[in-house]
Amino acid sequence: MKRLQLPLPFLPLIYLTRLMPFADSWHIKARAHHCSVTNKPFSEGQPFLTALFTDPGSDGYLRLDFSEDGWGTRNEKEPQPFSFWRSVYRPPEAETRIEIVEKDDPEALLARLVEEDEAHTENARYILAVMLERRKLLIETDSQKTRSGLLRIYQHRHSGEIFIVKDPQIPLSEVAPLQAEVQQLLAPGETEAEPANGDSEGESSSGPESN
Repeated sequence: MKRLQLPLPFLPLIYLTRLMPFADSWHIKARAHHCSVTNKPFSEGQPFLTALFTDPGSDGYLRLDFSEDGWGTRNEKEPQPFSFWRSVYRPPEAETRIEIVEKDDPEALLARLVEEDEAHTENARYILAVMLERRKLLIETDSQKTRSGLLRIYQHRHSGEIFIVKDPQIPLSEVAPLQAEVQQLLAPGETEAEPANGDSEGESSSGPESN
């Protein structure tokens, strides 16, 4: 995806969508339904731009959605965004229809883990994001290097929700165990039953010693 290199206009804070601050991961709610500059509603299929700004007051991010006309009124003296990209607008009714069909457990789990932001789930969050990207539910729109590491920015293909997930640079040798950990989070009952089968095999193998 070709990144845009355009400065953004100054805008009053009333148009900014505030995100809850976390150390390395953020879950940003769905897109706005109107332009932050012109306040005109978006129409279905209309190209628009999303921009994320750092928020010094909360150590989090602020989101703005722009029509192309609104984006063109930018003031070059204003700060550049942390990340920005172009999308196509989908109305709320279409989002709802698609979500009913395609809502998946990995998606809900990723949202929960990102909002909880527990240090021990950092690797699992990244594995889930990659899983959803492969299922074409998330699109990686950008990546940014920060003091805490590499942050990957994903947008939900249908709802426009944004997930910012730290890339923990997982060694290849650790990928399989982490995938097993994620499967346990998704279906704990199934993974808990596996050790029981292994124990029963161990007991049967000790049988010949009684001869």
